[in-house]
Amino acid sequence: MLQKLIEYLQFPFVQYALIVGVLIALSASLLGVSLVLKRFSFIGDGLSHVAFGALAVATVTGVTNNMLIVLPVTVASAILLLRGGKNAKIKGDAAIAMISVAALAFGYLLMHLFPVSSNISGDVCSTLFGSTSILTLEKSDVAVCLIMSAVVMIVYAMFYNRIFAVTFDEDFARATGTRADAYNLLIAVITAVVIVLAMNLVGSLLISALVIFPALSAMRLFHSFGAVTVCSALTAVISAAAGIVISILAGTPVGSTIVAVQVLVFALCWAAGMIKGR
Repeated sequence: MLQKLIEYLQFPFVQYALIVGVLIALSASLLGVSLVLKRFSFIGDGLSHVAFGALAVATVTGVTNNMLIVLPVTVASAILLLRGGKNAKIKGDAAIAMISVAALAFGYLLMHLFPVSSNISGDVCSTLFGSTSILTLEKSDVAVCLIMSAVVMIVYAMFYNRIFAVTFDEDFARATGTRADAYNLLIAVITAVVIVLAMNLVGSLLISALVIFPALSAMRLFHSFGAVTVCSALTAVISAAAGIVISILAGTPVGSTIVAVQVLVFALCWAAGMIKGR
């Protein structure tokens, strides 16, 4: 098996898949810590459904580069979700549920009303649960992922202190002059970017796992924000790389395999935390 793995690693498509998978997992894990602590981790699931609906529209209308539709729609939805969460009539969780379910339903309906292939069920299933498209990436796809992931990580590093303040005590941060609304909006927008990037990796229904599991795993072992962030990034990178390698060797679905590895890592971290008395 080791010899087989070494042979596979010589192929460019495997190298591209590993690069993209690691970058997406790293970006998602950084945001996941803040989203989990703010009790807003479900936004990943909601935005992934919105991205599915936008992808259905792009497919039906025949847009060659679906990113031109998917990314703006997902970012706009992230902004609407943030504003909706502040509306007393539509609470945050209700707004997420409303938008995500509507987008998922309309996207599926459009693909049935205006089919572009004879295997609609297969197309929908691959979009929801991930497909082998991660193994057919080209240099241009890798370049786009590199640029967008770099932007996410640079923005996170630049505003780390502000994000930390808004995450733990938004009212105090606002009282000290921090523009909490602006940084909440920043978190929502870059989360939308990560969601769009992750669709080809794990599918729209499994994206939340990239956001939630690394952060929860790190919280079983550490308590400081910095340590949790670093540990979350490490576990996300290891899980993504291991999941992709296992899926290639065993012939299993990429997205499901990555999530299964993350669940296993969470179980190990939970056990280690119990042993340490945390």
